[in-house]
Amino acid sequence: MRRRALLGLAATLPLAARAAERRLVTVGGAVTETVFALGAGSQVAAVDSTSLFPAPVRALPQVGYLRSLAPEGLISLNPDLLLLSDEAGPPQAIAVLRAAGAPVALIPDGAGAAAVPRKILAIAQALGLEGRPLAEAVADDWARLDAPVAALRPVRAIFVLSAARGAPLVSGRGTHADALLGAVGAENVLRDFTGYRPLSAEAAALLAPEAIVMMQHALAEAGGVDAVLRTTALAVTPAAAARRVMAVDGAYALGFGPRAAHARRDLAALLHPRANLPSLPARPWV
Repeated sequence: MRRRALLGLAATLPLAARAAERRLVTVGGAVTETVFALGAGSQVAAVDSTSLFPAPVRALPQVGYLRSLAPEGLISLNPDLLLLSDEAGPPQAIAVLRAAGAPVALIPDGAGAAAVPRKILAIAQALGLEGRPLAEAVADDWARLDAPVAALRPVRAIFVLSAARGAPLVSGRGTHADALLGAVGAENVLRDFTGYRPLSAEAAALLAPEAIVMMQHALAEAGGVDAVLRTTALAVTPAAAARRVMAVDGAYALGFGPRAAHARRDLAALLHPRANLPSLPARPWV
């Protein structure tokens, strides 16, 4: 009788109260950031290796890299919900999770102004939380920069994913890096292919980028700015002559999560140091 009464009480509890008891596993840096920004960070029991922010996630158990997940390890965590970026994989692992009846919510990944609130709202819906205030705040911050960035002279730029071995691997269309460059007053000069490709010296000389953008860890792995600018394909560029290499935090700049607007402003300020860009509000999730 007491058990039935307790079960009945549980069924009448507000959704937020029942949600607080959940164990979440989050995969994808932007997914994890958004869960914390929505106030559900205390429910996160484990994360993937791309989830580096906010700081408390670094103390949580890791489930590996988002593209090479082991379904058995995820199931063994006994999560109430697996919140996975749709970039997670391999596909066989997702299929195994679904076949095993694991509670999976795939969150569409994306880049650019429209993708950020869409991602936030999808995660909030999966959690049964109200996501509109967060989504609208991030969208408003992003919109504050639209007119000032549109007024800038576009800087001819390339995004170098890796320069540690051989020809630099650079970003074309359809990548988060391409969307980032377009959002910060830069022109990605590599628009004749999708995804990532090695860059030849001949192509680099012809395209003549004025700035090189890299992730901080990729720049360090390549040996620093001097080593990158000695690369045959990059040494012939105006960017090398001006030593214009901008290092960004990959999760911050490329995640297109709750910090997207602030990341946009920071890189725009690096590329356009004389620009009068508006300040953005201090946000607790940034």
